[in-house]
This record gives sequence, C-alpha cells and structure tokens, in this order.
Amino acid sequence: MFLAVLLTACARPGTPDGGPFDETPPRVVGANPAEGAVGAMPKTIEIFFDEYVKLENAYEKVVVSPPQMNQPEIAANGNRIKVKLLDSLKPNTTYTIDFSDAIVDNHEGNPMGKYSYSFATGDSISNMEVSGKVLNARNLEPIKGILVGLHADTAATAFTTKPFDRMARTNGSGEFTIKGIAPGHYRAYALQDADGDFIFGQKSEMLAFSRRDICPRSFPDQRADTVWRDSTHIDSVRMVKFTHYVPDDIVLLAFAESTLDRHLLKTERKVPEHLDVFFTAPCEEKPVIKGLNFDESRLVAELSAKNDTVIYWISDTALVHTDTLSAALTYLENDSLGNLVSRTDTLQFVSRLPRSRQLKMEQEAYKEWQRTQEKLRKRGKAYQTVMPLPPLNISSNGNGSLDLYDNIRFSSPEPLSSIDTSKFHLYVRQDSLYLPADCEVEASPGRTMQCVLYGEWRSEQQYLLRVDSAAMVSIYGKASPKMEQRFTIPSLDKYCTFTATLVGRHDTLAIVQLLNSSDNVVREERCKDGKASFFFVNPGTYYMRAFLDRNGNGQWDEGNYADDRQPEEVYYFSSSLSLRAKWDQEQEWNLQRTPLVKQKPDKITKQKPDKEKKIQNRNIERAKQWRTKEEVK
Repeated sequence: MFLAVLLTACARPGTPDGGPFDETPPRVVGANPAEGAVGAMPKTIEIFFDEYVKLENAYEKVVVSPPQMNQPEIAANGNRIKVKLLDSLKPNTTYTIDFSDAIVDNHEGNPMGKYSYSFATGDSISNMEVSGKVLNARNLEPIKGILVGLHADTAATAFTTKPFDRMARTNGSGEFTIKGIAPGHYRAYALQDADGDFIFGQKSEMLAFSRRDICPRSFPDQRADTVWRDSTHIDSVRMVKFTHYVPDDIVLLAFAESTLDRHLLKTERKVPEHLDVFFTAPCEEKPVIKGLNFDESRLVAELSAKNDTVIYWISDTALVHTDTLSAALTYLENDSLGNLVSRTDTLQFVSRLPRSRQLKMEQEAYKEWQRTQEKLRKRGKAYQTVMPLPPLNISSNGNGSLDLYDNIRFSSPEPLSSIDTSKFHLYVRQDSLYLPADCEVEASPGRTMQCVLYGEWRSEQQYLLRVDSAAMVSIYGKASPKMEQRFTIPSLDKYCTFTATLVGRHDTLAIVQLLNSSDNVVREERCKDGKASFFFVNPGTYYMRAFLDRNGNGQWDEGNYADDRQPEEVYYFSSSLSLRAKWDQEQEWNLQRTPLVKQKPDKITKQKPDKEKKIQNRNIERAKQWRTKEEVK
C-alpha cells in the first residue's frame, strides 16, 4: 500500500512533489489531408498533435477561407482537432483554416501560438498574404472582430452581390492577415456581417471599402530578432531571414451609413400632456398632423436634436384629460427605390394614464393640501383657501462661477408660452454696491423649452442675477418662482490661449476639436487661414482631433457605399497637449505626417489589444520554492 501511494504521488506532474510543470506548447505531428496537400476534396479534416489540446473562443477566432455559407463544425477531441466542412468545395481553390491563437494544451493551457492550416482542391496551392488594420472612421478606434475580405471582381457590385473570395477577422488591435491568396488584382472590404451571408446588404451593417487595387507579392527580407538573457537584459541581436508579403499596410476606415430608410417607427402617449412620434431617420421637413377629434392648433411641436422625433405638447387641458386622441399624420418616407414619398396614417394616441387615474391622483393631492392648510389655520398661521398651481421648476447654469465665453441658460420641463424679459435683472458689483448691468434674454432658436441670458462679462467681476416670479409661464399656466443667483467671472490669469496651425492643403476644410481624457469634445473651432484659435481655455491636459468638413455642415459625416463616398477624414494629434494658465501656446500640426494607424494616443484609445497568451514559466517559481526548502533543511 505504501509503494502504491508513493507511485501515485510521483505520477502527478505539475505539482510541487510530482515533477515540473508542463510548459511545452502543443505541436502538430500530422494531418489528414496533409498540410499543404493539393488535389484534395475532403469533407472532414483532422489535425493531430503531440498532446491533448482544446480550443478557446473558437467561434470568434477560427476563420475558414473562402467563407462557408454553412458554418463548419470544429471541435477538439483528445489529441486532435476535427473540422467538418458542410459546404461543397470549389475547384482549383486554396482553402485556409486560420485558428489564430485558439489552440492550447488541455492540461496547463500552454498556447500553441498563431496557426493556420491549408490545402488546395487544384494542382497547386496559393500562399500569398496581405495584412493591415481596420479603424473606426469616426474616432480611429481599432475595430475588433470585423470581417475583412477580398474580391477578385473589382467591380463595385461585387461587394453587394457576391461573398468574399478570401477573408479574415481582426484581432483586438484591429489587425488582420488574409492568407492563401493567388496572384492577381483584388479589392479589400470590411464588414460586420449581421446576417452571415458575407455580402453587404443591410444598411445597419458597419462597412469599409477601398478603391485601391491590391496586388499581393512577396520577396526575401530580413529583420532584427532580439535574444533576451532574462526579462531585463538583452543577450544579442541577430538578423533573421524571412519571406516578406506585401501589401502589409492596408488601412480600412469603417463606418455605419446614416442614410437609413425613413419610416414611422412608433407612436406613444406615455403621459397625458404630449404625443410622441418616432421615425427611423431624420428629415428636415416636419410631419403635418391633423386632429380628427380635436383641434390640432392646440398642439405645440418640439423637434429632437436629430430631427427624428417629434413631441406634440397639448396646450388645451381639456384635451389632456381626453383618454384617446385620433389624428391623421402626413409625413415623408422612403419607398422601395429609396425615394422620399408622402404618406398619411390614421393614428390613435391612447394615454397610459387614463382620466380616471388622473382624477384619483388629483383628489389625493387636493386632500393632502387641505390637511396642510387646516393645520396652518388651527395654529393661527396664514393659510390658503384656493389650491394654487404647482410652480414651474426652472433649472439654470452659472450658479457660483461662469466662464467668460459662456451664457446663462434656463430650461423648463414643459413648453413656455411667454417670457417677460423685463423681469430679468442683472447687477455687477462695484466696491460694496451692486449696480445694474446690461443683459438680453432670448428664446433659444427652435426650442420652446429654453431661453438664454446674454451679458457683457468682465473677468474678476461678481454678478447678481434676480429673476422675478412669473418671468416664465408655461402653456399650462404654471409660473416660474422668484430666483436669485450669484456668480463670478474668473480672472484672465486662470485661462490660456491655444492655437493649432495646420500644415497642408486641407487646412481650410478642417474643424479642430480639443478633447478630454475620455475622448469627448470639450471645445471646437473651424480653421481660418490655416489656424484654429481657442480663447479662454481652462488649463489642463487635452488631446486634439480634426476632421475635414467637406460639405460645410459643421459636423462629421459618414460615407455612403452606393454613392461611392468615403466618410470625412479624421486625424488625431499623436501626443497630449499640456496647456498652462496665462500662457499663449501654438502647435504646428501636419495632419498626414504620422501614419493614420499610429495617430491616436494610447491613453484615449478604448479598444485595447488582446492580452497575449504566454507560457506561465511556473517552473522558475517552483525551483525557487524547492531551493528555499533545501536551505531550511
């Protein structure tokens, strides 16, 4: 029994008392058909290893090229991987199964490294490769997991009518390598394939395309290979010969088309006070609503910022109390050919809060108010005999401090029917007194629920703003309460001035943006005479982005494949900007000097590279533990 226990303990490799850990990665010892075989037409492929293996994230990482319309069955079993092809094979074609780094040994998880298997149905095998990177056209973020494909048919219709001839998938750095390519001319595309047909057909699918012809070729080359003595010391640098496949610098800029077909998405009436109409895409022309059991002149329309949603506020309280409102809505939508045509729908807006429930809530609120007033009366305090309307709760900015370039904005929870500008009083402090100061109050253009107060701000000045009660009244008769806020304009010494000087022929089209550490826009300015100047900038660390506003609408625009239009170009300044108070700083920027794939700083890049799989080297730690034990003995 003692010998049996001893033998069992000695047979447990990978434990401190049973031998060293297995740190040897799996190795291919054979395949059927053989790797690189020609004239093969297999339905099942088996790859054999020198130890038991398993596949990690096979669905995400393993790619069969040319693409299979019926996804192959791929599974690891013991010391082999079995691939069952469910599609018929094409003649005279090289097939590649790219496993990436999905193969690890079964016991310790030692990674095999990147591995691909190939065979040919014809009498020769193609071995050319091309590689590159896919970036998000909007913000130059690497895109992980998007398909990248080649078409030998260089016509634009190939992308919308045929599956890819060859393809690969990007890793966490947005990088791809397409293998098994025959000599010839190709066009490259990227596609987030939503329906699995390897064809761009749904406008919701993210895509990238290039009109550059790709001609794969190879040549002998050599590179420097560093030999490390340990983790911190270099032993030597040697030159290693290899076959260099080009092009290896393909850059595809992916985007989602914004020109979605416009249709009525849904209508609802969550609260009694307004009717909500949602569309799938924006339109500059407003829909026309006609009341069937009410007067539509009682509606106040509020458009969303993207013009794809319309909120119709009901100004008549009698209509607010009506549970169901019928209306005919006339709007523009896209027909089957993509043309905008007029359509009229009859709609029923049913309140989710019926009048019976409204009455119950109003009665409960009234009883609570009565109890409060009765308590005040019994205590001999002032009380009300008529229940007033609730106040209009107005929110505003600028309380405490206001930047020189900013204005005070007032926001209402419901549309305003009137703004009495005579009830806004601005004062500036001089010595110990507050003296009247000039200001103007205007309704925000196109917004029924906002107004803005403009003043001539001066640095290091203290201001007092008093707003009388009922300065703003909503369409339901609710009045704003009396308001008062004090604020100070900071000293000019708090700010800095920054100027970006663009070098190149595109500088007149550029809009330059200052970004924070979250890659969000803080300020933006259009280039004038090659310069974008930012005044009264708060000191701190910023990043810089620019895009070429080719259509002059002041915003970045996606591309469109049918129109052969690429998205507007985006560039990043490759390092951060440290802006200091009281300093006027200028930065010269050549948008194209740094390659596009290296422009975005790592600190604001959200898509990080995949964590590299490494052998854990636990035997070193094990040896240290055993050495310590021996020293103790």
